[in-house]
This record gives sequence, C-alpha cells and structure tokens, in this order.
Amino acid sequence: MLTKAISAVFGTKNERELKRMRKVVDKINALEPTILALSDDELRQKTDEFKSRHANGESLDKLLPEAFAVCREASKRVNGMRHYDVQLIGGMTLHEGKIAEMKTGEGKTLMATLAMYLNAISGKGVHVVTVNDYLAGRDAELNRELFGFLGLTVGVIYSQQPPHEKFDAYRADITYGTNNEYGFDYLRDNMVFSKDEKKQRPLNYCIIDEIDSILIDEARTPLIISGQAEDSAHLYSLINNIIPRLKKSDNEEDNKNNVAQDFWIDEKNRAIEISEKGYEKIEKFLIEVGELGEKESLYSPARLPLLAHVQAAIRAHHLFVKNVHYIISDDNEIVIVDENTGRTMPGRRWSEGLHQAVEAKEGVEIQAENQTMATTTFQNYFRLYDKLSGMTGTADTEAAEFKSTYDMDVVIIPTHRPIARVDLNDQIFLSKLGKYQGIIREIREITAKGAPVLVGTATIEASEQLSYLLDQAGIKHNVLNAKQHEREAEIIAQAGRPSAVTIATNMAGRGTDIILGGNWQAEIEDLDALTDAQKSELQSQWQARNEAVKAAGGLHIIGSERHESRRIDNQLRGRAGRQGDPGQSRFFLSLEDDLMRIFAGDRVVSMMRAMGLKEDEAIEHKMVSRSIENAQGKVEARDFDARKSLLKYDDVANEQRKVIYTQRDDLLEEIDLQASIKTMHHEVYNALITQFVPVGSVDDQWNIDGLEDEIEDAFGYYMPINDWLDADRRLDEEGLRAKIIDFAIAHYQKKRETMGEQNAARLERDFMLRNLDRHWKEHLTQMDQLRKGIHLRSYAQKNPEQEYKRESFDLFQSMLGAIKSDVVQDLARVHVATPEEIAQIQEERRRQAKMMQLHFEHNDMGLEGEIATDESRPRATQNVQRITVSLGGVASMPNLSPNGHVNTNTNTNANTGTDTNQSMADVSDTTAPQSIDDVFIPANINRNAPCPCGSGLKYKQCHGKI
Repeated sequence: MLTKAISAVFGTKNERELKRMRKVVDKINALEPTILALSDDELRQKTDEFKSRHANGESLDKLLPEAFAVCREASKRVNGMRHYDVQLIGGMTLHEGKIAEMKTGEGKTLMATLAMYLNAISGKGVHVVTVNDYLAGRDAELNRELFGFLGLTVGVIYSQQPPHEKFDAYRADITYGTNNEYGFDYLRDNMVFSKDEKKQRPLNYCIIDEIDSILIDEARTPLIISGQAEDSAHLYSLINNIIPRLKKSDNEEDNKNNVAQDFWIDEKNRAIEISEKGYEKIEKFLIEVGELGEKESLYSPARLPLLAHVQAAIRAHHLFVKNVHYIISDDNEIVIVDENTGRTMPGRRWSEGLHQAVEAKEGVEIQAENQTMATTTFQNYFRLYDKLSGMTGTADTEAAEFKSTYDMDVVIIPTHRPIARVDLNDQIFLSKLGKYQGIIREIREITAKGAPVLVGTATIEASEQLSYLLDQAGIKHNVLNAKQHEREAEIIAQAGRPSAVTIATNMAGRGTDIILGGNWQAEIEDLDALTDAQKSELQSQWQARNEAVKAAGGLHIIGSERHESRRIDNQLRGRAGRQGDPGQSRFFLSLEDDLMRIFAGDRVVSMMRAMGLKEDEAIEHKMVSRSIENAQGKVEARDFDARKSLLKYDDVANEQRKVIYTQRDDLLEEIDLQASIKTMHHEVYNALITQFVPVGSVDDQWNIDGLEDEIEDAFGYYMPINDWLDADRRLDEEGLRAKIIDFAIAHYQKKRETMGEQNAARLERDFMLRNLDRHWKEHLTQMDQLRKGIHLRSYAQKNPEQEYKRESFDLFQSMLGAIKSDVVQDLARVHVATPEEIAQIQEERRRQAKMMQLHFEHNDMGLEGEIATDESRPRATQNVQRITVSLGGVASMPNLSPNGHVNTNTNTNANTGTDTNQSMADVSDTTAPQSIDDVFIPANINRNAPCPCGSGLKYKQCHGKI
C-alpha cells in the first residue's frame, strides 16, 4: 500500500530512472549541431581526444554526452542510421551496468554501439556476448565499418579458431563471441603452461545480448572441459537391456502405499525414484550377468557408480525424448536440442553418464565418459567482469533474480512508437488433436485476409506433427526447427510475406526481425548483377506487399502451447508488432499439454470436462488463464530455486577456483621459484617427520628406522639419521627436525646446480603446474561426488549446505598438502644423467635401431622376427623408474614418475572439441626437436605417446619413426 502511494507521488523507480536519463539526452541533442559541423577527419580525431582526456583522469561518465553524440553522428554518416532518443537512454543503461529491456525491432544492436564506443575508450576491451556464432559474426560485420571509421578495431572469437587469430581478436577494442566460447577460453587460459599462451585480457566490460537467455535459462548448465575417463561403454549397453523389463508406476501414491511397480517418474522435477521391488529386480539381473556379486548390494559404496548407470538409463528412456530433447545427426550422433531456443548444441554432452545412456537407448556408438578437468558456471564467470550489462526484450519478469544474483537493475526502455499488437485471450481445448484443428481453422481465416502467420511450437516433434496436419489440409508452409537450421535466415527473411505460414520451434534468440511484406534486401542478395532499375522495382514491389500486409492486420502469432516460462511466451509474442506495426497473438492450449497436465489444478480439468465440450470446441475463461499463470509461476519459482541452489554450491567451488587460478597465474609470472620450493620442503618434511618424531617428544618415542625407510620410499634417496644420532647424542627433536630439513634442501640444491639455473627453474615450474592441475582435476571429481550425496545429510538433521562447505574445505586443504608433497617428491627423484649414462643410452638406441631395421627386413621377406625384449635389454633401459634429464636440459619425461605424479600424456577432449593441454615439451622446451642421440627415450614408451624430444608429434611419427 505504501509502495503504491509513493509511486503515485514520485513515480515508479523505472520512471525516475528514465526522467534522470532524459536530462542527459537533452545534453547530447544540444551537442548535435556542433558535431554535425565536423568533417570526417575531425570526427575521427574525437576518439583520440577522448582517450587522451580519459588517460588524464576524466571519467567515462563525464565523456558520455560528447561520446554518444560523436557515435550517433558517425553511425548516421557510415550506416545511414541515427540513434533515437530512446536508444540513447538504452545506451546509458548499458554503460551504467544495468539491463535494458527493449522490445523486439526497437534496434538493440544499434543501441549497444553507444556503450561499446564509450567503454572502448579506456583501451581495456569490450566483450559483446551473443547466443550463437551466426549472430556474433553478423553483428561484428554490421558494426565493423562504423567502429573502423571511429578508429577502433573489432574482433570475433569462435570455436576451433587458430590460436593467433583468437589472441588478436581478444586484443581488439571490441570483441564479439558466444557465451560458451568466452567461458571455455577462460577455463583454457587457466590450463596453459606459459603466460604467452593466454588469450583473454583482464575482464573489463561486457554487454550480453539476450541476457535472460544466458544468465537465467542457461545458468544451471555448467561449463566443463573434460578429458577421457575409463571406458564403460559395455556397461551402458548391458544396463540398457534391463530397462524394458522394469515397470513404471502411474503415480507417487502407489509407491507410498507399497503397491508400486519398479520405479516412478516425478515429471515436475524431472527425476526418477526406484522402489525396493525395482532394486531387487535390478540386482538380480546384474548378478545373472556377472556385474554384481551374489552377496553384493547396489547400495554398497563400491557399487554406487553401477547404481548411477541404472538411474541414467531410466532417465534416458522415460524423461528424454527424441526430437524433443535431442536429435540423431547425419553422423549418427546424439545432438542436444536447447529447449529454450529450439537450436541444436553440437559438441555439448550431458554429464553423469546421461549422454551415454541416451546413445545406448538409440543404438548409436557409445562414446567414452569424460572426467572434469576444469569447470565453472555462467553465473560465476560473468560476475568476474568489472562491469556487466545486458539487453533483451523480456527481462522484467526476472528482475528480482537479476538483482539478487548479479546486483543488476532492469530498466524498461520506452518504445519509439506505441505498440499496436493485440494479444488475444488463450483458447483451451480438451485434446491436442482438437487444438491442432483449431489452429488450422485460425490459419485459414488469417491467410484468407492476406496476413502472414508464425506458429510457435515448443518441440521439434510438435512442429513436425503440425506440419503433417497442414500438409493434409493443403496449406503451404515452411518449417524452421533444429533440423532445418541451415535455412533459418532464408525462412525468416520471407516469413512476413502476404499469407506466408511459418512453423518454428521456440523463437527465443533467433535475433532476426520478421519484416512485413518480406525482406527485399535479402531478395537482392540472392540475385546477381541487378541494375539500379531492377533494384528499384523490387523495392516498389516490397512496398506494395508491406502495405497489403499492414492492411490485413500485420503478422499473426499463434502459440501451439504455453511454455513453462512466461518470458519465452512473451518473446514469441514480441515477433509481431515491431516498431509500431500492427499484429496479433493468441495461444492455443489443450488439457493434454505438459504444462496443463502436470501443473494445472484438477478443478480446471474437471470444470472443462463437465461442460461437455466437443473435441474441436474451445473455451476462453479467466479462471483457466489464472490457472495457467499460476502454473507458470510455480515452474519459474522451482527453476529459480534450482539456480539459487546451484549458485550456493558453486560459490564454494568458485572461491577455491579463484585460489587455484591465482596460484597458477603467480607461477606463470614468477621467474624465481626457489623461495616457494624451499617453503614446500619445510612443510612437507615437517609433516612427514611428525609422523615418526612427534612434536615435543623425547628419543624413546621416536621411530627413526621407520622415518629413514619412509624418506627413502617417498623421495628416492637414503638419509643417515641414525648415524647422526650416534654421532651426536645431544640432538633433540627440534634440532633433529632442522637437520633433516637442511639435508633435504641441500640434497636438492646439489641437483639444481648440476642442472643449471635455467633448466632447474623450467623443471620446477613445470612440476608445480602439472601437480597443481592433476590434483585440481581430481579435486573437482571429489567435489562432484560430495555434492551428489550431500542431500542425504538432511536425514541426519544436518544442513547439507553447511556440511558441503565444511567438507569441501577439508578436501581443499588436503589437496593443497598433496600438491606440495608431490612436487617435493618429484624434484627429489629427478636424476641428472652422467656422461657415461648418456653414452650407454645412445649406444643402446643405436643397437635397437639396427635390430629394428633387421626385424623389418625379415618381415619384408615374409618371415617373423622379434626385436629386443625387456629381458634382453641392459638393465639401464628396462622399465624406467625415474625422471631423467641430460646436462643439456630437460631431455625427456616418462609418462609417469615413480610415484605416479607427473602425467605428461595430457591430450584432453573439451566439450568444445578442442585440445586444452599441450605436452610438457611444448611448455618447457621451445627449441627444435633434438636428434635421437640427444634424447632419452624410456624403454616402455607407448608409440602413440608424445615424443620426448619436444616436437609435439607422436613418438611413432618422430623419433620412433621407422
């Protein structure tokens, strides 16, 4: 009540914001005559002037009126487009780090150039985020000439881009790209082994197009770079066979009353629940096929991964539908379909074994599971920017979430012309068939007047079903869904022609306006060598079509069902009525639609059935409309809770991620790591000594033999502690501790001197980075496992969130200790080869080369022969158990150090399809590949492993080449 009273007197918050900004608009407009009088060269020089003034301390806020006036005039001269006053308000909104809600067709792309130009003056870079590569490339090209005129550079990033191109794109004043690519580049930058390999600069200013789609709809989707894990394809195939044997309960009540079948589906939360009866049946099957022991249970800790396979298979069969949630590509691969936009997402894979379960279900090749190597969420990535802003046609419904999660206000920008679209009441039918018949009748009526129709569907399956019915009815139409995405621009360009009928899956994020009468400029592009007269004729024809369509009522939008989110419905509606054009929208629903079936109240369904409606008869009723709005509200609240929960848990991981990535950056920047190495020796040896010589203890409590053995096992050398004690009986615990640590540091320093400063520093950095990365990767897996089961703590009356924070902190501390321990152990085990050993190795290499040549000569004659086996080789080359360097540098690295710490075979597979790691040689040695005599090759090297010489090639293609 008080809020309403205040708003009545002072206006709403949005109105107050607009009033404030209109004063600045007046200043910009007042500058127009002065700017108009400038020549092109003088206008260009304004950019240098602004940069100089900003460098001397003048803020961007102070520069805003002049900068906006310059950008507007440049746009008018270059593109023939002058920013409207409402676009100036939108540009200010973006500059202030807020969200501009601007209706479809009001010129968001042009509006954003104002904020881009102003913020590019700082020289720190501006990132523009779009929902797909097509829009990123299109918008970059649209604005390249404008920014070039103003003396600014434009870059575009995309997947599989050559490294040098991507590096240059990030150094441009303004960079365009997709949310996925920015996020993955951030993760990849934190996996490099040289600071020169980093692509991104510090994250300065970001403008997100369709911000609600990226920060709301995709917020629950984590970005993951992964490497291949253990192959368990056979298990997915095996478990896939059991699913048809399991029976599904119709409802949860049966399950509670112990009359359940094997499992039941919670459609509201897209989850499955297996009954005790189901567990028994599954266990019996797994025992029969030998995957489970006679006395083993699926509940046992060792068998939890097996249980996860079963749950994934049930979800794949009963919650994920072909042509709704995924399609099968021409390459016979499962490709995910974005439920919010209807677009396919090649390269993305569901996690937790779900993707493999769907592959098994559809009978396509089951690809190996992946292990997470780096991960973040869009929520946490975009919060790293110093200033974040965005624009969309529909943000106000999520204003509270934007404020609570990102501290961003939504400003509703007025339209340049009043909206003339009419939104009609929903029509509700008993069945889907009746609904489709109603849609066909509506299409006939609209097209008979000469107006175009856009029919929005929620799924590919629905679009194909409706297309079939339109074919049966003899209605010509186009279909735009994930299967026809290549024709998207062509279909949308002509969707506004008179009587055109277009069926499209969710139009969110399409980014292309439907022009009434069709797009005559697209027609010109399709035709070659047109004369000016022919172009003029095409434009005249379009003008006539445009007027005819307006007279017929403009574009008509038909929604074939309500989406779970009101925003998606509003985005579909927003395709009509752009820039004051006439238009109309109406949604057609049925009681069989998922939203109505799952969320609508029984009262609504009972009322409609009691009315005795025929299948093709519809009703319009406020109670039904309210019920639908309530259902959408429930879904939106549920999704918000899910996103909030994800963020709470990821915030814990995010703090740890920041620590690790900061340490990585410090390692890449530091030239001298000796102080860090010395500190690590102190910490690691202190912890080890305490196990055998407790703090404050006397010699009777010491286990010196055990300590000597442990040091030899862990670090690979003997430390004569007993001899020291025999020689000096006065050594107490504190003195002994200091002597052991001093000896360990001296032992390593001696090796360091032999290696030389440059080689030692390179080796230290490499060992620290690789151990950091390996343990972080393992830590992410542990965190994932912890999170999956943390909800069970609530049964013990514990707060899962607090428990997760506590245990994840313990895991993190443990990981940091393990990293230090492994680095010290690896450095202790480094063996500097003597000249005699190098000569022996070279002789062995020559001998093996001769035997290999003889072996293949025998094979050429059709005879079989064998090259030297481990047993016939000299002991020095058998099963190499140490990390060896020659005096000339880091000559080679076996795949694993003796204790399994340093893994140099790190070719990984990211969800984007790119290799995110390099071999150690790429990092540590930038010289040309060495000759075979200079390279130490482990006797048991895999022929597919990276060659130890540092060429970047596989061993079989380099020094192992025959």
